[in-house]
Amino acid sequence: MARDALAAHARDELGLSEALAARPIQAALASAAMFAIGAGLPILTVMGAPYPYIVAVVSGVSLICLAALGALSAQIGGAPAWLSTARVTFWGAAAMAATAAVGMLFGTSVK
Repeated sequence: MARDALAAHARDELGLSEALAARPIQAALASAAMFAIGAGLPILTVMGAPYPYIVAVVSGVSLICLAALGALSAQIGGAPAWLSTARVTFWGAAAMAATAAVGMLFGTSVK
């Protein structure tokens, strides 16, 4: 404490240390990698779905993937699986509907 009182206080009282410091570059790279991996299945679905049904197929596959991730995260976190799955799926569907509504509003949506 004689050399750096602030650092000693941060370490002893607040539990802050170099080992526990935030790493924003590492977090950004991990987020980008997970986003790319998560986008893989919907992109493959777009490539394989018949054109007249592409919106319905991609939306369905995306909701199924969201439901699976909701169930997995609930299991890992110890939360109720059905409630977590329903919540993630509902809000994912709501986000898709809102995105489609904005697309229709501005005339850029697939019909």
